[in-house]
Amino acid sequence: MSETSYMEQELRSQPETWQEAARIGAAGGPLPEPGQRVAVVGCGTSWFMAQSYAALRESAGAGVTDPFAASEAFLGSARGYDAVVAITRSGTTTEVLRILEAVKGRIPTVTIIGDPGTPATDLSDATVALPFADERSVVQTRFATTALTLLRAHLGEDVSTAVHDAREALAAPVAQEWVDAEQFSFLGTGWTFGLANEAALKMREASQSWTESYPAMEYRHGPIAIAAPGRVTWLFGEPPEDLEADVARTGAHFVRHDRDPLADLVLVQRVALERARARGLNPDSPRSLTRSVMLEIPAAR
Repeated sequence: MSETSYMEQELRSQPETWQEAARIGAAGGPLPEPGQRVAVVGCGTSWFMAQSYAALRESAGAGVTDPFAASEAFLGSARGYDAVVAITRSGTTTEVLRILEAVKGRIPTVTIIGDPGTPATDLSDATVALPFADERSVVQTRFATTALTLLRAHLGEDVSTAVHDAREALAAPVAQEWVDAEQFSFLGTGWTFGLANEAALKMREASQSWTESYPAMEYRHGPIAIAAPGRVTWLFGEPPEDLEADVARTGAHFVRHDRDPLADLVLVQRVALERARARGLNPDSPRSLTRSVMLEIPAAR
């Protein structure tokens, strides 16, 4: 596979796209204000970013925030949402478009979008366009993390440490045992659980790897049974008490870094890329995947 794949170019640009997103997020704009009840919807990677944003927003005391896969969103009037935030790189994903259509005129919507010249723009009450973070690779890297950085900045976070740590993650060595590992389990707590889900998805998409993801405290309730020599348990964020020792007893390799967890996701993206290379795979065009899922589904009656 070429050393200059789109995936590599795009993941390496993240410190710069994060800085631009932080500027936009800190400037305000149409994103939800504190106190509003918010639903956040997306598909695949965007759903996992929605999970992280929801946990961050609630932890910041900004209001009830519920993340949904767009195909499974409960947005009835009884839930009392003041706003719906949609996250979509392509602006063409069927499930997201149908949500925007379904709530139009009933719940205000704002869409975070990579390509503003797409149907989601017309269906949304407001948009925050991140065209500088759009991508050519099917495998998402920078759009997702840039969207989350935008949302973190809008919540008042100083993301300068995350930007610094992302540069460090881009320079960090990729251990051979990660490239060769038979299996990965990614763990997170709070907002980093969404990152764990995304890390596992990146490995599956780019390198067809066997990966799983769990809330960190749930790992000992069954999933640790698959931990073994030649396998990796990778934790984002703070470790639960004694978890590292429990993993060590299985013979699996435990990984955790002190950098910002979103920056650590950048390192996982690099691991996924190296695993794809080692297997002769092209992460820009992964098996059975396209840039956007557009379904021919009859409209609801």
